[in-house]
Amino acid sequence: MVRLLTIGSFARAARLSPKALRLYDELGLLRPAAVDGESGYRFYDPAQLERARLIAWLRRLGMPLARIRKVCDLPSDAAAGEIAAYWEQVLAETAARGELATFLVDYLSGRGSTVEELLGIRYAARSDSGLGRTSNEDTAYAGPRLLAVADGVRGSSGDLASAAAVEALKPLETMTVPAGDLLGALAEAVGDADRALREIAASAPSGEAVTTLTALLWSGSRLALVHIGDTRAYLVRDGELFQITHDHTYVQALVDEGRLTAEEAASHPRRALLARALMGTGGVRPQLALHDAAAGDRYLLCSDGLSAVVPASSLREVLTGEGAPQEVLDELVARAYAAGAPDNIACVVADVVSLETPVAGGEQ
Repeated sequence: MVRLLTIGSFARAARLSPKALRLYDELGLLRPAAVDGESGYRFYDPAQLERARLIAWLRRLGMPLARIRKVCDLPSDAAAGEIAAYWEQVLAETAARGELATFLVDYLSGRGSTVEELLGIRYAARSDSGLGRTSNEDTAYAGPRLLAVADGVRGSSGDLASAAAVEALKPLETMTVPAGDLLGALAEAVGDADRALREIAASAPSGEAVTTLTALLWSGSRLALVHIGDTRAYLVRDGELFQITHDHTYVQALVDEGRLTAEEAASHPRRALLARALMGTGGVRPQLALHDAAAGDRYLLCSDGLSAVVPASSLREVLTGEGAPQEVLDELVARAYAAGAPDNIACVVADVVSLETPVAGGEQ
């Protein structure tokens, strides 16, 4: 028969205080193995030490108790993924706070500008079925503060998954989110999206709901990027085209490791195999980044239905040309169709403008 430990002995072995153990009991995070019916004294099984130590370590990381409960209830591999995702979020938020602290120090010491240019965007969004598809699993959205594209995986309730992922981000449009909190707000919204996919998967015949997601959230002259999968975000600045996302695919990983060239990757038979995606399984590890916007910038968000068939040189030609976002968007889709459009196409084009710049009638 296992000899139970008193709360004091267990606390010393786990390097936790009795007060912390009582709190974890009240929260349902670490229940005692037995409680004396008369005195209410708590007793613990030595087998509970591993969970107790894990809780202590996670608290040292600064992880909230609600998230610790989730980690403790996951299998080891999934728990490791959740911890990695949490730490990636912490690093991103720390970097954002560091940038804000630097700005405040410069501002208050008189070394920085006291006036920040306020910017807005003109935008257009479009999602079309490819010539080789009978259904459209892609979703595109553009609003005054949020741009997003999602590419659902066919056969895995992809249309529902991509729509749910974007819907989970839409509340950010009306939330007051300071520039320093943009990444945290996006990370939380992506967590909401992942939970929504879990519900879709539970009722799907395949038992799965999978989508990629790339989105930008604006505040003043700052924008936050969240990205997972092979949908992409591009920036055009001073006539140059930059891809600001990194594909989370099996083939891209081979390129990163030097085992494939970019040219070989473009024709690889498994180039569409995702290494990361939203799947409703927890442990989401999106790319998070904070960017400074400038008047005159142009952004393109798109699914691989565009980027896989229209070369970068052609994208740059269209994006650096004249025309409002809707005209540019229509030309990009036309070029995808001219290239055969074997896949669905989701695109968002947005131009960054000073808020003092007049907006032509009919444009967003």
